Amino acid sequence: MTLLTSWPESGPGSVIRRTADPGEIAAVLAPLGVRYEQWPVRADVPDDAGSETVFAAYGPEVDRLTAEEGFTTVDVLGLHPGDDPEYPVRAKAAREKFLQEHTHDDDDEVRFFVSGSGVFYLHVNGEVHAVLCEKGDLLGVPRGTRHWFDMGTRPSFTAIRFFHEEDGWVATFTGSAVASRFPDHDTLAAARERDRGAA
Repeated sequence: MTLLTSWPESGPGSVIRRTADPGEIAAVLAPLGVRYEQWPVRADVPDDAGSETVFAAYGPEVDRLTAEEGFTTVDVLGLHPGDDPEYPVRAKAAREKFLQEHTHDDDDEVRFFVSGSGVFYLHVNGEVHAVLCEKGDLLGVPRGTRHWFDMGTRPSFTAIRFFHEEDGWVATFTGSAVASRFPDHDTLAAARERDRGAA
């Protein structure tokens, strides 16, 4: 499900690694303090399911992680194309909010993908790691880690969000233009689909 691509922070001219193997992805991310897990996919949960359905389906996993990590707030965020005439404006604003490199000083950023996809870019130790997360993937980015997130030009995802702080998502932007140098969500997702077609 997941695809990890790593480059030097200077740019994507050379690829350090590219893998879809969950064990290898976990092994690369663990030394960075990044939590990566795959949870069982509940096939009976619609892609655009609401909070009540999502929590009913993933309650045991949510309870386990909340107990392990001491999260105080857990919610469900979804954004999907549909009949809503406001979708294009909402989607553009949501995407732009997360596209620049930032950190979180007081909390980790932990997300589980119930449906759809998104890419977390981790800027650590002179490298940029793009983690394309899809249905069933959980990623936890430690506080203080430079990163950004891309949901694509036509976002379609539902995710469970976990917070230690009641303030929710609070970012400190670094002012760096590094994010503009690397392939976006749509480019990476298209490459992943080509891989699947060739398999």
